[in-house]
Amino acid sequence: MQGSARNIAIFGAGYIGLVTAACFARLGHRVTVRDIQPERVRLLQAGDVPIYEPGLGELLADNKESLTYTLDASEAVRDAHVAYICVDTPPTASGDADLSRVWSVIDSLRGATHLAAVVVKSTVPVGTGARIRAALDSAGLQHVGYASNPEFTAEGRAVTDFLQPDRIVVGTDDPDTAELVAGLHAGIHGPVQTMDVASAEMVKLASNALLATKITFINEIATVCEATGADVTRVADAVGLDHRLGRHFLNAGLGYGGSCFPKDSRALRAMASNSGYSFQLLNAVIEVNDLQPRRAVQRLKSELGTLRDKRIALLGMTFKPGTDDMREAPSTVMASRLLAEGADLTCWDPMARPADTAPWNQAERRPTVLEALTGADAAVIVTEWHDLLDTDWAAARSLMRTPVLFDGRNVLDPDTLGRFGYTCMSVGRATVRP
Repeated sequence: MQGSARNIAIFGAGYIGLVTAACFARLGHRVTVRDIQPERVRLLQAGDVPIYEPGLGELLADNKESLTYTLDASEAVRDAHVAYICVDTPPTASGDADLSRVWSVIDSLRGATHLAAVVVKSTVPVGTGARIRAALDSAGLQHVGYASNPEFTAEGRAVTDFLQPDRIVVGTDDPDTAELVAGLHAGIHGPVQTMDVASAEMVKLASNALLATKITFINEIATVCEATGADVTRVADAVGLDHRLGRHFLNAGLGYGGSCFPKDSRALRAMASNSGYSFQLLNAVIEVNDLQPRRAVQRLKSELGTLRDKRIALLGMTFKPGTDDMREAPSTVMASRLLAEGADLTCWDPMARPADTAPWNQAERRPTVLEALTGADAAVIVTEWHDLLDTDWAAARSLMRTPVLFDGRNVLDPDTLGRFGYTCMSVGRATVRP
């Protein structure tokens, strides 16, 4: 890829926008980040990072001379060659993607005739690019190129995923724009896949749907393992050795969460439904995933006899380790269901931000794993934070009122816990008793 330093405007200072900005600055570009939240912009201007993402803070600090933050859209695009749209597209009540923030950015670009290209990194329904192209044309920006450049970064390793990608997808109908966007990534060693806009939009949705399907599939296998006596971890290890399948995303647990898999799966299903097609496989994937944390609560209830007035410790709140993101976290479903069953909750997480909304305003958050376990009738490992591997589980046993542990991520050895005196439940493995 050939490229030179460019001025880039990034719209959106969330997980994707900030990672994109930091990485482009590292590649030598001058980047202005625009966000609509004053407090977020204030923190960034002061050198603070409003989200947790490993390596992001250091990258922003190392390249601070190339980064500017603003609330003003016109300031962001004033000297920009390229405008990147990295705003979120949350689901509507119908499951469709809410594109209001995307359209707000497009409206703010009217009059920016100096731009060479507008690039969308936000996840959008197939066909959005054609509508944006028409909007740019009607605004007198026919000469401004348009491209879809979807992101494939996973929270917890987003910086690495950007700088060491499996592929860089560029969707555009204009060869010059394709060359420009590819050139922005000069210095990154990853194959560039150039295609039409609609195909690029579909790549993102299809990728996330397939990954969600793998997670759901192994969770279904885990349920069958529980009924037959098989061990899902051994099954997954052996299945994953098949080069056609691979081991990635074959970890049974409490289901997927976060800002991408749930939203994008529903958006793809809604898009198919709007076209008159019932995406039956995706329907099943979503249904099984929604059920997974509820099944765990039901199994815990069966073990304890009742959850009323029982103290349950939820270990981990974020949807995965390595992030502070609580969006669509299985822990929220579990906490809501446990409270509905009359349980008292304690919780622990090293990164989750304080929450004053239901259900977390009804849970007592404690600063350490051992404090969360103190007095508990049962504990559930919800997020596989490394701290849990370092916990002295032999000592922790004496702190609990009833030593029942539900390992919702299959990260601990159940036989060892059994020797410590625990009843150890897990996903797709036999329950081990003292």
